[in-house]
Amino acid sequence: METRRKFLAKSLLTIGAATIGTKALFAEEKSLKKGGNLRIQQNDIILFQGDSITDAGRKRDNLNPNDTGAFGHGYAMMAAATLLNKYADKNIQVYNRGISGNRVPDLINRWDTDAIQLRPTILSILIGVNDFWRTVDRGAQNTPQQYKQQYQQLLDTTLKQLPQVKLIIGEPFGVKGVKHVTDAWYPNFLGYQEAAKEIAKEYNATFLPYQSVFDKAASRGAGDYWTTDGVHTSLAGANLMAEAWLSLIK
Repeated sequence: METRRKFLAKSLLTIGAATIGTKALFAEEKSLKKGGNLRIQQNDIILFQGDSITDAGRKRDNLNPNDTGAFGHGYAMMAAATLLNKYADKNIQVYNRGISGNRVPDLINRWDTDAIQLRPTILSILIGVNDFWRTVDRGAQNTPQQYKQQYQQLLDTTLKQLPQVKLIIGEPFGVKGVKHVTDAWYPNFLGYQEAAKEIAKEYNATFLPYQSVFDKAASRGAGDYWTTDGVHTSLAGANLMAEAWLSLIK
């Protein structure tokens, strides 16, 4: 009987520890997602920033908010369309300033014109895949640590000028086994993803775990259903990203 009591006590302690550990993991994930406590307010200015995934073929000479031609055909357009429909009474303005091929240093160079001067109240940034990719296909010199430092510089500048802005940090992602995203990407690419997560936590931003979004989607469709080359999205992949983005809005 005594042995059985000890066994049960040990089992309960083990279960309790596992439960606490699981709760801690969920709490961390929840806190990352919650971040800026996002709600759409009257006269909000929402800005999507990033590289080609955000650019998605937009007309770059069209700088108007809420204009179809200024958004391209990607997740930013789909998310913006839903926002403008759902919050028609809020008089919001939504911009897309993603530029194909951009890395963090490119954002820094154009940040005053393409971000600060727009005075966004919600700023969504998806950047990092090219910061890594160029080290593979063009021999660029960069590390996750440099990427993080450059990202910190960008956000420090942003918060100095826009201290009340709500930040969304999108995780750079790759769908492994689809065209460009080969084994050569790993494990180095993981360092950039971790850096983005650390940045979100450090700056109290809402973290959008796009890699998990695509990993979970694999149960419903193959990688080349969601992306055309492992990075750029298909129509379905763009909608997947837009839905993930919109889920952050309370």
